[in-house]
Formats: sequence, structure tokens, C-alpha cells
Amino acid sequence: MYLTNALLRSVQQSPDKLATLFRGRRRTFAELQQRVARLAAGLRAHGMGANDRVGMLALNSDRYLEYALATWWGGGVVNPVNIRWSAPEIVYSLDDSDTRILLVDDHFLKLVPEILCTARHKPLLIHVGDGDAPDGMLSFEGLIAGHAPIADAARGGADLAAIMYTGGTTGFPKGVMQTHLNIWASCVQRLAELPPTPGAVLHAAPLFHVAGLGRALVQFLAGLPHVIIPGFDAGEVIRTIEEYGVSETLLVPTMIQAVLEHPDFRPSRLRSLRRLVYGASPISAAVLDRLIEALPELELSHSYGMTEACPSISSNPPVNHGPEARESGLYRSVGRGGLGMLVRVVDGEGNEVPRGTVGEIIARGANMMAGYWNKPEETAQALRDGWLYTGDGGYMDDNGYLFIVDRVKDMIVSGGENVYSAEVENVLGRHPAVSASAVIGVPDERWGEAVHAVVVLRPGVQASEVELREHCRQFIAGYKCPKSVEFREALPLSGAGKILKRDLRAPYWEGRTRAVN
Repeated sequence: MYLTNALLRSVQQSPDKLATLFRGRRRTFAELQQRVARLAAGLRAHGMGANDRVGMLALNSDRYLEYALATWWGGGVVNPVNIRWSAPEIVYSLDDSDTRILLVDDHFLKLVPEILCTARHKPLLIHVGDGDAPDGMLSFEGLIAGHAPIADAARGGADLAAIMYTGGTTGFPKGVMQTHLNIWASCVQRLAELPPTPGAVLHAAPLFHVAGLGRALVQFLAGLPHVIIPGFDAGEVIRTIEEYGVSETLLVPTMIQAVLEHPDFRPSRLRSLRRLVYGASPISAAVLDRLIEALPELELSHSYGMTEACPSISSNPPVNHGPEARESGLYRSVGRGGLGMLVRVVDGEGNEVPRGTVGEIIARGANMMAGYWNKPEETAQALRDGWLYTGDGGYMDDNGYLFIVDRVKDMIVSGGENVYSAEVENVLGRHPAVSASAVIGVPDERWGEAVHAVVVLRPGVQASEVELREHCRQFIAGYKCPKSVEFREALPLSGAGKILKRDLRAPYWEGRTRAVN
């Protein structure tokens, strides 16, 4: 149960098969293994020891996969850096995890001076690019060319594999400690329940995120090729799927919506795509309906998880996205607990609640994190008696299917009534003028909290606050309807495509002792 096993297995079984394709650059599995073994030797020669952390600040590329595999090959621990962070946030994660080696691509070279000036320990810098390395930096390609391959360290099991910092949507970032067993268990669960489609997977979601990197490892286990683009761009996603005959990809709901609304989108251009896995945040019923209508033959699977679960907790397979499931509402579920996992819905005291009752989702399995790096109190709060407390509110039906209603922290309490923002967002999404929305609670002297909607309208379409409020009243109770509506051109997103509700709330709760009334 060590992560480089996936590469070794692919080399043994299909050494000359295409492994990675990035902007026309192709590597076979045999070539990839040689590069990984040589890069691991270079990292070891420049100070990486067993369990040492190695960071990477870069857009997606074939070299990103080489970095992760080489770090593990040499016995180190990956610290993939969130590409949406500012320099102070990056420095915090490097200092907190004592990361002494940092790989940086051309896109992020501008952040290097501030990182070097403010980091507690100036990291050794490695330039990831095609040109000459800047002064003071080693060359990624130079390390590969200048070192003979070394044997795989074969660290695995309970050995630490990654420290992945939470995206900052819930507060100051925490380093999630993931062992080889944690990630391996999640990948095998995914492979057993939803084997990859024959053909290439497109990596458009960020590889610094556990979902993106985890999906890459599943592809290695299956011995299938990776097609990689630097980051999500709806037009490039469409072109890449069409050009290379991509059969599967992973997208978050905001990305799916962007593809559907792109002027170049035509179902015929995505005819090679057999499956789309979506997750990371709730998808509105309106977007899901549009996707199914546009691509009725496409297999859809919803994965629910989080960084602390490395990342999978449950999945809703393609069979539950058909006409019967749509009619019954089952396609709105996030599925049932994954292979080798137990999932429960509990009240505030940790007692399991009756089926159909909303509570907090907790989960237990081999893929649950080892804890938060250097944060024992936060670890004890999240991991209790072997169970991971997700912070997500939901309910379970009589057949064990989970339905997410909201993040527990996103629940709005107005006049003593619970309002789940996801429910209001789904209703807003049915209005033809609404492109996206985020619903938050804001202070209200009478009701404690009031429902406030931040809305992005479709290009060239207009709607008023009164119109949207009246629209909501057709579908949900009056106390759930937005008391106020704010129009914006875009919503703040994390690097993984999640809406940053914390940023939306901040101005309303500034100066208060707590962000709830």
C-alpha cells in the first residue's frame, strides 16, 4: 500500500503505452518512471530525507505528476500549494509544515522574492519550466538529466504521504495529514466502485487539490493515459476533449456551468466523453438538468468527500442519474458510503438520528486523515472515537442514501427557524436570469440572522430583487426567501472552484465577536 506502486505496475504491464500528454509533449510509462527515479535522486541529493516535505507552486502539467511521484519515490512528503493563495498564505503553509524545498513554475516566479523575504526558513527553490533556471534556483530538467535513477524507497502504509492544506473556505488553513494508506484506500475504493473508462482522463481541475491528484492516482492504477491542461478554461476543455478523444473528466459544478454556457459548446464536440464525475460542492438542480438535457448519453457520477477523507466519503453512480432517479429525486443524493466505510448522521451529542432527519454527517474508514499537522485540539474536534466529523449537514433515507442540505456552518437561523442555504440557491437557480448564487446569513436585529442572496445574472439578462424574491416564494416558505439580494459580476472562488462564502460574509459581520446571532 504505497503510492508509487501504481506507476511500477503500469510500467511492468504496459511500458510503451502513453502515460502523460501535455501541450503535445508525450511520455510513455517507461519514460515517466525514468524521469521520476532521476528526479527523486536529485531531490535526495539536495537535502530531501525520509518524511521531509517538498512543496510545489505551479499550474497543472505533466511535471506536476512527476513531482508527486518523485517525492514519494525518494521517501518524501508532498505539500501541494494552493495556487489561489497570496504570498503570506503560501509562506504560512511552508513555515507551518517546515517545507524546505519548493518547486515553482514560470507562472508563479513573481511570488518568489516575497516568499524568500518572509519565510522563516528560505526554501531551496527549483524552477519548473523549459527555459534556463533563474539565478538562485535549480533546474527541474537539470536535476533529471544530472542524476542517475535510484531505487524506489517504497514507503507506504502509515507513513505520511501528503500534507494538504484546506482551501481556506472555513478559516485559517490547516494541514491535513494523509498517509499512503489513507490515499491508497480512497483510490482503491474509487477503482472498485467506478472503474475508469477506457481511454484518457482530462485533468482540468487543479492537481494541488486532493480530488485532482487522487483521480490521477486512480488513472495510474488502471494503467491509462493522462491528458493535462494548465488549469480550467471552458474553451480549452471543449477543444481538448474533442482533439484527443478524452473519455472521462472530473469537474466541479462551477466548471460544468461554464462549459455549458461557453459559446463554443456543442454536444457533438464532446462525443468522445463517456463519463463526467462531479463534486467538491453542491450542484444546483438547474445546472444538473441542463447537463443531462445537453448530453443525455453521458454517464454522470457524483463524488462527495473532503480533504480530510482523502477525499471520498460516498458516490452516486451513473445508474442513479437516469429517468427514474430523476423522477424520484435520487439523482440529488450524494450516494451511499463507499466500500470499506461507515457513514452516519448524528445530532449535536453524536447520537445517530432517525432516517430522514437532518444532522451532521460523520464517517469512518481507512481513508480518514491521520489528523491536522501540529494542531492537536483541531484534530481532537474533527476525529472523535475513530469518526471524522465532516461539518456537513444532511440526512439519510431508508436505503442508506445521503442527501446534503448544507454545511453546518452555512445554516442560517432566522427567527428560530433553520434555513439551509443550498435549498435557497437551488430555487434561485431555477430562475432563467440567474447564472449563479450564494446565500448567506447576515445580522438582523429582529430575526437574529436574515437570508441574503448574492446573485450573478446571465449575460444580457436582467432581473430585479423583487422579481427574484417573488420567484422564491413560489417554491419555498416565506422565512426561507431572501430578505435582500445583491448583484455581482462574479462570485469569489477558491482554487478548487468552491464559492468562498466566508469572503461574502466578512463585511457584514466585521467588528462582531462572532459570525452568528
